[in-house]
Amino acid sequence: MRRTQIQLPDRLYDEVKRVAEAQEWSVAEVLRRGAEYIVRCYPQDERGAPWALPLLTEAGELLGEPEEWRGALEDDLLDRTGSRSATTASSS
Repeated sequence: MRRTQIQLPDRLYDEVKRVAEAQEWSVAEVLRRGAEYIVRCYPQDERGAPWALPLLTEAGELLGEPEEWRGALEDDLLDRTGSRSATTASSS
């Protein structure tokens, strides 16, 4: 098993924590089960092409603001490369 670190908007984390408490699971278990569900919904096709994140058309309200997600993506890039790309640095 691999260990990883992710960032979640506060409202999404609160909902994940609520589910974890209701099911008597850890937050990690909720996230693992969610990841397993997504992977099963979008398997590789017959040619071996990986699945792509689907466009959400009727998902309801987002549990994070676009600015929060943008910041998390920039932080992820910084963690991986040690520096921000020119495109993210110029938009910050």
